[in-house]
Amino acid sequence: MVEELIRPLDPEAPRTMRLPWVVETAPYARRTMVEDLRMLEVPPTVVDEAEIVVAELVSNALKHARPLPDGGLRVRWKAKGGVVEVEVSDGGGPTVPRPAPVTVWSTSGRGLRIVRSLAHEWGVTEDKSGRTVWACLGGPSRRRSH
Repeated sequence: MVEELIRPLDPEAPRTMRLPWVVETAPYARRTMVEDLRMLEVPPTVVDEAEIVVAELVSNALKHARPLPDGGLRVRWKAKGGVVEVEVSDGGGPTVPRPAPVTVWSTSGRGLRIVRSLAHEWGVTEDKSGRTVWACLGGPSRRRSH
């Protein structure tokens, strides 16, 4: 079951969803985030880019990582001044996320290259419970550490 998104009263406060470790999570996360960003009047181009990025990050987590200790994954975003920060947290995996080398014939492996091409900046953080891959769209990140 999907935990429903709770919209804080402060429009600039982060939104967080805890989601089950199932393939249907990616489209649900994408639709929910897009709806919220539109309500927050984020520029349409940034919404479109965030939609692609969250779909790639969730799909990559489900394909390459393990669930968080609670068995799911977390999607979080915040918007301020037309800048959107998106992050997806999972239980980590055997390799560090990085863009795959460019190949002509590959049918997969383009996700983080797509993220890198759309994001103003992106990165990976790790802690004791897992890993978070984040991206900032529409301008520079407000993160203090990378």
